[in-house]
Amino acid sequence: MNFMRFRYLYFVFSLCFLLPGFMCLALFGLKPSIDFTGGSMLEIKIEKNTQQNSLSQSDLQKVVGPSYELVSVQHNASDQVTLRGKPITNEQKNTIMANLQKGIGQVKELQFQTVGPLLGRELLQKTLVAGAVVVMIIILYIWNQFHDLKYGVAAVLAMCHDAGIVISVFAVLGKIWNVEVDVLFVTALLTILSFSVHDTIIVFDRVRETVKKHSNVPFVDIVNSAVLQTLGRSINNSMTIIIMLSTLVLLGGETIRWFAVALLVGAITGTYSSTFTAAPLLLLWDDVRAWLKKRNRK
Repeated sequence: MNFMRFRYLYFVFSLCFLLPGFMCLALFGLKPSIDFTGGSMLEIKIEKNTQQNSLSQSDLQKVVGPSYELVSVQHNASDQVTLRGKPITNEQKNTIMANLQKGIGQVKELQFQTVGPLLGRELLQKTLVAGAVVVMIIILYIWNQFHDLKYGVAAVLAMCHDAGIVISVFAVLGKIWNVEVDVLFVTALLTILSFSVHDTIIVFDRVRETVKKHSNVPFVDIVNSAVLQTLGRSINNSMTIIIMLSTLVLLGGETIRWFAVALLVGAITGTYSSTFTAAPLLLLWDDVRAWLKKRNRK
């Protein structure tokens, strides 16, 4: 089966997801958590109240008072609630706990932390720098191993394809369900980049070995052969990860659910991109190089 005959259709298919996603990202943006914006997080356990799941953000805002402007309320378990809002001091937190005791019953503090806006900006800057460093190292490493720049560029473009889809999905989720991006999202994103490159290198390694053995065979046939040889292994390997992550999404706790969702989307797109984005990009690189040589001759 000649998969590479339809390589330009694969680019169109990817654009059908990327373009709407980037439009949503431009219009709505991501919804940052207090990890990036700065704020206070108070996690409590409601010990003597059987209706805590019915407590909405507006209900809790009335209870805690105006000193703690809530940004989000997350019900982690049957008796645990996480409140996120503007930065407050430890004294204000004690007052809020007293208000909660009066308003909804016996409450126990599980965790309290405050992140300043300065630390949030520093974390965002470090995240962007880390991403740029990872991209450069991957390009240089793959270039060195495969002795051709096109392998490094194709792998990084496929990796950016996966990251772009995940970020776009969370832009939509943030608009619809107020899903926030936090440090766990950054962790998931970096993990996705690693998974994507790992799968892509397997395909590229098969291409390199085939080129050495059959240098007289057209490159498009070599790439198609490499895809056919690795596709089954890639799908089987990815399905085990997808099944596990799907279980975490459905049965895992609220605190890791969106982390698992990010990994699940990344695993699916990574499986697709290693075969139907990275491999066609190798051929596109040669097509562009041949077109440029032909143009220079004229």
